[in-house]
Amino acid sequence: MTRVLLASRNAKKLAELRRILAAEQVDGVEIIGLDDVPAFPDAPETGATFEENALAKARDAARETGLPSIADDSGIAVDALNGMPGVLSARWSGGHGDDKANLDLVLAQLNDVPDERRGGGFVCAVALVVPGRAETVLRAEWRGRIVREPSGANGFGYDPIFVPDGHDRTSAELTPDAKDAISHRGQALRLLLPHLAALSG
Repeated sequence: MTRVLLASRNAKKLAELRRILAAEQVDGVEIIGLDDVPAFPDAPETGATFEENALAKARDAARETGLPSIADDSGIAVDALNGMPGVLSARWSGGHGDDKANLDLVLAQLNDVPDERRGGGFVCAVALVVPGRAETVLRAEWRGRIVREPSGANGFGYDPIFVPDGHDRTSAELTPDAKDAISHRGQALRLLLPHLAALSG
């Protein structure tokens, strides 16, 4: 069994990756999180792109632990805000990780934007760094629109105001399995699966 570190303390991200591995029947890989390894300092997210941030986090984790390490960086890019919040999604309102404040700020900024111009998409870059071997960085996008009122209790971040293309419910109203099948992170993690399967082989 190959242990692979997901460089995150987010229990929902860990559960999501484990669900996808199980659903796609990738055997021989055990996903662990940062709480399962000795603590090391978090590097600041200073990259200008999702890819740069994901790769920096995965490199740090691999260097500190010696384990194959996965990291992702994701956020929402709103068309009417010129692609912002983008890499600043988690700290758009100033503090880090205040989901409600971030969401409220985006809604306020879009208050006067008509429905037909409220397009946007979630972006996820995922990186896999295997010590002494190749580095892999992959990207996926999930397009949709930003609605005016939050709805739904599943998911986190901007999920309650994002309705994916082809759907009439927000991401936060989808079941975890339905979201995994189509989300930006689900798409990016699926692109990574052949690389994870190769580790177990």
